[in-house]
Order: sequence, then C-alpha cells, then structure tokens
Amino acid sequence: MTLPGSVVEGITPSGPAGSRHAFVTLVTNADYVMGATALARSIRKTGTDADIVVLHTGGVSSELLTPLARLSCRLIATDLLPLSDAFNQRHARKNVHSTAPFTKGRKPDFHSPLDNFCKLRLWQLMDYERCIFIDADALVLKNIDRYFAYPEFSAAPNVYESLADFHRLNSGVFVASPSLRTFNAMLERLDTPDAFWPRTDQTFLQNFFPDWHGLPVTMNMLQYVWFNMPALWDWSSIGVLHYQYEKPWEKNHPKAERLRPLVNLWHAFFNGENIPEIADLQNPNLQNPGLPNPD
Repeated sequence: MTLPGSVVEGITPSGPAGSRHAFVTLVTNADYVMGATALARSIRKTGTDADIVVLHTGGVSSELLTPLARLSCRLIATDLLPLSDAFNQRHARKNVHSTAPFTKGRKPDFHSPLDNFCKLRLWQLMDYERCIFIDADALVLKNIDRYFAYPEFSAAPNVYESLADFHRLNSGVFVASPSLRTFNAMLERLDTPDAFWPRTDQTFLQNFFPDWHGLPVTMNMLQYVWFNMPALWDWSSIGVLHYQYEKPWEKNHPKAERLRPLVNLWHAFFNGENIPEIADLQNPNLQNPGLPNPD
C-alpha cells in the first residue's frame, strides 16, 4: 500500500494534500490553462473544502501556472504515460481524427488526443480517497460535493443530440477512487497489440468500466444541449457545464453567437468579474433554440 505523501512514479506534486477529496483536472497547453483558471474559480465559488488538483504536462511552462497557484490549486507535474511507439502512432491527432472524425462539431487545433490518456494518472493520486475529474473546458455552477459519495466508476451519459446517446458515457466528468492496482491494470489493458481507442480515454474508460454508474446528465451538461435539446436545459439544476467541441475562449468560434449566453458566462468566470446568479439566467428559447427565453 502506498502511504499519503509517498513518491509515485510519473507525478510530482507541488505540495501536500489538504483534504481526503479532490477535484482533478488536466492541462496540457496554454489554452487549457485558461480553461482550468475559469474552472478553478468556479469550484472555489461553490464553497467546497475539497482540494483542486491540476495535473500538468511538459507542454505547460511554470509561468503559465501562476494563475492556478493564486487560486490555491495543488499543482502536480505529470509525465506522459509509458506507451509504445506503435500505440502513440495509432493515436496521433491525424490518425484519430481521420479514423473516427468529429462530425458534430469542431475540435480546436490545440487538441492533442494522446494527451487525453494522462487523465489516467488520477488513479495514482493516493493522497485521496475519492476524486471527481472535470475537464478543463468546464465550469462548476453549484456545490457538487455530494457526488464524492458516488461509487467508482460514475460518469454522465454523452447526451447532446438525442436520448439515444444515453448508453455512452462522457469522460469529461467522472468519479473515481485512486488505486495503484487499478492504474497498473489500466496500463496493461490500454496498450495491448493493435489496440485503438477511437475517442481515446472516453472509449477506453467505457471498455474498462463496462458497468459504469450513471451520474445525472446535469453533472455534465454538454453545451450543444443548449440548441439541440433545449427542453432538457435548466440553469438551476446544472452542476457542471461542459464546453465540448468549440471552446469559449476561441477567437474564431464558429458557434459563438448560437452559444452566446454560455460563452459570456465562461468569460465572467475567467475574468472573475460580473459573475451572474446562475438561477437568474434565462433558459433557452424552445421556439428558437440557441436563443434565451424572452423576459
């Protein structure tokens, strides 16, 4: 058994844990540092006592991490997983996107599929009993600490187009229990000969945890629900808002006007100014999806 504070290969914490629970995210470049800054501020606003852990790869300089340190995040330097050259080649951006193209939205140029597998380092965080992983392109809109009591492995369905998607999980939010035994079993399963995971960590995690437990869809409300399934949207019930596909900080965002209230909300959290009361926000207009309801 690994004791809290023990050295674990592949991760280097900036300091000790301050709680038994942690919200965990991953940053791999400057863009996701921006996302994580808004995410961390949103988590802090909920009044949680849990740690906020930011796993960061070599693609992020120490200077870029300063805003996250100011938000009292626990920074953990993270190596890429020890995967074979053949595995890395199969999962390079051009191969993943050509074999399993994203036809519903646009992945930004800074998206690197191989980086996604670093999420699995969460299972090495032996200082914690339970973690909630949240992608850096998300916001927490109310206190969600009660979900630390959910079992491993819990995730919300990948619903943003129709109810038919309830059978697939979305790995942008999940509940897990750190375990080196689980981590090692994952590595063994992940890089088997000719293994190909078309949606990278998402496909792998659903394969590794076939009997995954369901979180409410409101715990990972995907932004396309705003205009695809507006009747499902209720600001007061949303725990986590997830900006899948296009990111709210992109300057050439092709869906920015359709998602304007969501984009504006992200910028409020990122800047820490004029953050609205979530319950006062207008739900989407059922007659004109993509627009808020009239007053």
